[in-house]
Amino acid sequence: MARGPLRHGSPWRRRGGAAMAEQEGNGEDGAVAEIEKKIIEAFEVFDHECNKTVDVREIGPIVRSLGCFPTEAELQELLAKVEEEEEPTGYIHLEKFLPVMTKVLLDRSYRPIPEDVLLHAFEALDENKCGYLTKDELVKHMTEEGEPFTEEEIEEMLSSALDPETNTVHYRDYISMMIVDEPEDLPQ
Repeated sequence: MARGPLRHGSPWRRRGGAAMAEQEGNGEDGAVAEIEKKIIEAFEVFDHECNKTVDVREIGPIVRSLGCFPTEAELQELLAKVEEEEEPTGYIHLEKFLPVMTKVLLDRSYRPIPEDVLLHAFEALDENKCGYLTKDELVKHMTEEGEPFTEEEIEEMLSSALDPETNTVHYRDYISMMIVDEPEDLPQ
């Protein structure tokens, strides 16, 4: 995931830097300042207008870029906390998002699904127990079983999972590629 540097003129950068300087020596407050810095950096990647707002549709990618993997229902709950109560505008302001996302990271909410659970799910779909699924099998499962994936979600997954030579998904390799290491810099 690409993260852009904080813009030099950003009041968030000045605030974050000042906060870190003031809190040096206090480990927990320093950790909170570091978490806030990561959130701001992730947010700014999607802040195309440079006005401390992002399209509401960008919140999912921002949250996932920070190592959190909420369900769609959990993401909707998170959005309800940060959207404008009076009249939703379709945009999320950093000042509302920052405290909510900081709490999410400190509480270690929305952790990724463990590797063994993912493997078990793929193995359940692999009726022939051959270690891979064909593109057609996978698309069928993704569109006909459970909550259907959108075409965009299917294309995104296949672009990184599909072996172009065999037109198959070797799911052990794909799972290894998807696994996110637990961030070491969050307070325990």
